[in-house]
Amino acid sequence: MKANIGLSDVNSQAVGLLLNGLLADEQVLYHKVRNYHWNVTGTNMIELHKFYEEQYNELADVIDDTAERIRKVGHFAMGRMEDYLKLASLLEGESTSERVQQWTNLLNDHETLVREIKQKISTTEGYNDPGTVDFLTSVLKVHEKWAWMIRAYLS
Repeated sequence: MKANIGLSDVNSQAVGLLLNGLLADEQVLYHKVRNYHWNVTGTNMIELHKFYEEQYNELADVIDDTAERIRKVGHFAMGRMEDYLKLASLLEGESTSERVQQWTNLLNDHETLVREIKQKISTTEGYNDPGTVDFLTSVLKVHEKWAWMIRAYLS
């Protein structure tokens, strides 16, 4: 059944595609964090193992919320890794157990998402979809927090 929430078909399509792009990036980042969680080494491995676990759990919530937002605007959420990798702007990158490289990679990804989400907010404001703008703002705050925390680790 078609969603009748005040979005034109064109705007609904655009928002669905925009959100599926975000979903793809969130999935790539989630799997990167899980990989680092499993493979981190060093003297503070236990602390980092927990740090990564907290991060991927929060990303899992963002992923679920993003998929649900896509459904709310009347579209299907992508669910295949193949599709995520085609649509994502983030790259999987090479696996590493070296913690400074892990942090640098994650900082770059979170900061990239902050910039991209800000663009998505500006775009979505033109679609008369304040619910998605509000949703994107909440996701923006998650990535700003993680970028700040990782930046503090690297200082």
